[in-house]
Amino acid sequence: MKIVFLEPLGLKTSIIEEACAGLKQQGYEVVIYPDRNENLDELIRRAQDAEVVIESNIPLRKNFLDACPKLKMLSIAFTGLDHIDMEECQRRGIIVKNAAGYSTEAVAELAIAMMIDVYRKVLENDRITRECQRKGIMPGREIGGKTVGIIGMGNIGQRVAKLLNAFGCKVLAWNRTPMTVEGVTFVDKETLLKESDIVTLHIALNNETRDFITASELKLMKPSAILINTARGPIVNEQAFADALKSGWIAGAATDVYGTEPPLKQDNPLFDAPNLVMLPHIGFATEEAFVLRLGIVIKNIEDRSQKTECSSY
Repeated sequence: MKIVFLEPLGLKTSIIEEACAGLKQQGYEVVIYPDRNENLDELIRRAQDAEVVIESNIPLRKNFLDACPKLKMLSIAFTGLDHIDMEECQRRGIIVKNAAGYSTEAVAELAIAMMIDVYRKVLENDRITRECQRKGIMPGREIGGKTVGIIGMGNIGQRVAKLLNAFGCKVLAWNRTPMTVEGVTFVDKETLLKESDIVTLHIALNNETRDFITASELKLMKPSAILINTARGPIVNEQAFADALKSGWIAGAATDVYGTEPPLKQDNPLFDAPNLVMLPHIGFATEEAFVLRLGIVIKNIEDRSQKTECSSY
């Protein structure tokens, strides 16, 4: 069986080689490409003879699958699978497994960092310091004691709740299915939006959650509230998001995700939105998370005899 890493997953090739030692001992051929290349022709060249392909978030659609007739499995080093043509994979009997859970700590910590950044105006005060000024420093706010609403209580949402409890926050949550989490009060979506000082998003992107936050939802929030998005960009209507910041419906925000993957086009409406921290989709990107997800994708290959599955975000 030929296993192809279409990209190095943010790691040195030597680390991947070492992690794949067990697969090689079982007689598998492992090919690791040391660079990321999203050109379709190049992707096909790399994968056309593979039975198992590993990659993170490069879109793989029907045209790719058509050119890879031997393909039996996609082991995706990512949580979401919206970049994979799942319907076509299922039709062809291709097993698809994601790397659910690898970035739980990384994303949860970034969500907290973004809250602190927006509240304490870290970037603005950095600029003031570099301009050799003291006058004009920007006082901030404290997370402690605030009401924080978490939309989506999967592994990441629950970890964020635990971290917020340590800050002494009142934690509200909305989840699609009923559940009980210590230190968290579950409420309906409207109540969460109206009562929260901070709203943080941790739901998967699907047909039900696309445009989950639009102008109607943003207008329910307090004018002093902030919105944090480390989930998926299309969960929030991008134009409404920009309008909310420009019109003062909310006080500020931070986002790590967008309607399209960075680099963004210059006409993106968020670029001229005030009081917004914009990050280039780095929530998953820590050294610890990269090593953890490598172990998950390899285990997924070892367990490939199981049926196609996609764990939730």
